[in-house]
Amino acid sequence: MNKPKKPSVVVVDDDSMMREMLKLILLSEDYPVIGEASNGQDAIALCAMHKPGLVLLDINMPKMDGLQALEEIRKISPASIVLMVSASLTMDRVNEAIKKGASGFVVKPLNPASVLDKIAMCLKGKRKG
Repeated sequence: MNKPKKPSVVVVDDDSMMREMLKLILLSEDYPVIGEASNGQDAIALCAMHKPGLVLLDINMPKMDGLQALEEIRKISPASIVLMVSASLTMDRVNEAIKKGASGFVVKPLNPASVLDKIAMCLKGKRKG
């Protein structure tokens, strides 16, 4: 029996160590990481070019924050699942992200099992829908 193909992933965070940690977590489960960015503008460009299945998007970044980038990513790659990544989630930010199309949230500090569980839940929900 064939396993379902894992979606391609773009990782976006202004902290290079955080990007590296997210990539290691993803690669440990054979998710193909096809790009990484350190700000919202670069994230939008990557998503326009690659149309990834999954985007892990930090909220607080320079040049353009994750919430602004989320709006644009939804327009250019509407099929992408977008998980917001943040150390400080307030209800206002959660509600704003949901309104703009976020599929879920990953809270820093990262727990590998939790990150993978959140991804699996979002993918499962998308397949049903």
